Amino acid sequence: MARDYISYPRTEGKASRQAHAKLPDGTYERELGREGFFGPATHMYHRNPPTGWTAWEGPLRPRAFDLSKLDQEGSSPWAAAEVLKNGATKIRLWHTDGKMDRLARNADGDELIFVHKGRGELFCDYGHLSFEAGDYIVLPRSTMWRFECAEPVTALLIENTNATYKLPEKGLVGPHAIFDPAMLDVPAIDEAFERQATANGEWRVDIKRTGEISTVTYPYNPLDAVGWKGDLSPVRVNVRDIRPLMSHRYHLPPSAHTTFVGNRFVVCTFVPRPFETDEDALKVPFFHNNDDYDEVIFYHAGAFFSRDNIHPGMVTFHPAGFTHGPHPKALEKAFKQSKPGTDEYAVMIDTRDPLEVGEGAASVEWADYHKSWQVKD
Repeated sequence: MARDYISYPRTEGKASRQAHAKLPDGTYERELGREGFFGPATHMYHRNPPTGWTAWEGPLRPRAFDLSKLDQEGSSPWAAAEVLKNGATKIRLWHTDGKMDRLARNADGDELIFVHKGRGELFCDYGHLSFEAGDYIVLPRSTMWRFECAEPVTALLIENTNATYKLPEKGLVGPHAIFDPAMLDVPAIDEAFERQATANGEWRVDIKRTGEISTVTYPYNPLDAVGWKGDLSPVRVNVRDIRPLMSHRYHLPPSAHTTFVGNRFVVCTFVPRPFETDEDALKVPFFHNNDDYDEVIFYHAGAFFSRDNIHPGMVTFHPAGFTHGPHPKALEKAFKQSKPGTDEYAVMIDTRDPLEVGEGAASVEWADYHKSWQVKD
């Protein structure tokens, strides 16, 4: 589809010449954008904060869920609590504290596992790979796999339904920015893999297809490969290995931190970075209307400088259709921060299609989250 937007940049009234910097005195900037942060945009300058609402009615609203309160456990990822979903993705939270006694296989799409807590060993068709907190693991569609946990594991599961995960196009900064593809680790046919492959006994494989589970039984372990070659395999990268794009003079949009691209959604990673150094540059996320995407953030670790009363293990969900931005306490530091940089780790998922809230998330919702923008006397 052609993207010949009607484009005619104009300025009316008082406005900043550079977005997110040197705002007119006493104003608050709001970005109205299309196609996430990739399409045409206008910047409005308001006398009052665009999130200064005093009441909210109806189903469309900012929502937050404390997933750290979910205590649903299971040895299978198919028992994971459902958080959010649409036709292109399913987001689930999985607690497991032991060995998987059978293999899992997702025939519905690629699986992206983000390890929030814990560590252990992954065994799959391609070999053996250790994992720890902060790891992203991409499992190609229909990979057979299992975890052996060295300690209890909490993982965010992000399914790319009927599609393949890809790396983002990095444009002018080149393919080695954010993280070098050489950082991607792959499973090994090593001693640990060979040892488990030759163990005697019956194995079951739970296959998920169109959301239904079928079980196939083998009289041996089907993870018995002696080798492989090719350019399709699981890959692993840790958030510590991600080096974010930065601009000392301009606050970059979250899309600059895209890590993986799914079908009609993107996965971005926020990692520690220095604050902008110019006095007149915004140092917090700008108010914006992201009117084409639903925005989800899973908070992994650190202090989340643009949000109040948010701790690791929580999720915020901002559906398309309203303005959102920093909370009042963060807004007080919009141009002057008390420390040199951020120290947060978070996973953001922006979806082109509306998301539905799953039963797991609904059971741990912070019902008054929309009131958190209100200034307390």
